[in-house]
Amino acid sequence: MKNLSTKLIAATILAGAAGASFAAEVPASFDPKKCAVEYPKASLMNEEQGTTSASFLVSADGTVTESKLEKSSGFKNLDKAALKGLSSCKFKPGTKDGAPAATWTKIDYAWKLD
Repeated sequence: MKNLSTKLIAATILAGAAGASFAAEVPASFDPKKCAVEYPKASLMNEEQGTTSASFLVSADGTVTESKLEKSSGFKNLDKAALKGLSSCKFKPGTKDGAPAATWTKIDYAWKLD
């Protein structure tokens, strides 16, 4: 019975250590109020709406170095505008072990007509 308790404690400690290493990375973020993405004129005229999901690799200085489309809004113009517009935004860099570092972050950008 003593052997079983030791294994359970070791498994709990290992699970805690794995969680701690995962929590050491914080993805980059941005303030959507300070980052305007222009609605494409053709999309406005055609009343296109949807949500573009994209991932961005943000460097330690807060600039985007790479982007990729994860899920389309259903409209090519909206997707291109989201990637271009968000790539030019200034991000708050992510961190690894408390220090600014390049990290990937995912953003869902909703295109809605009022």
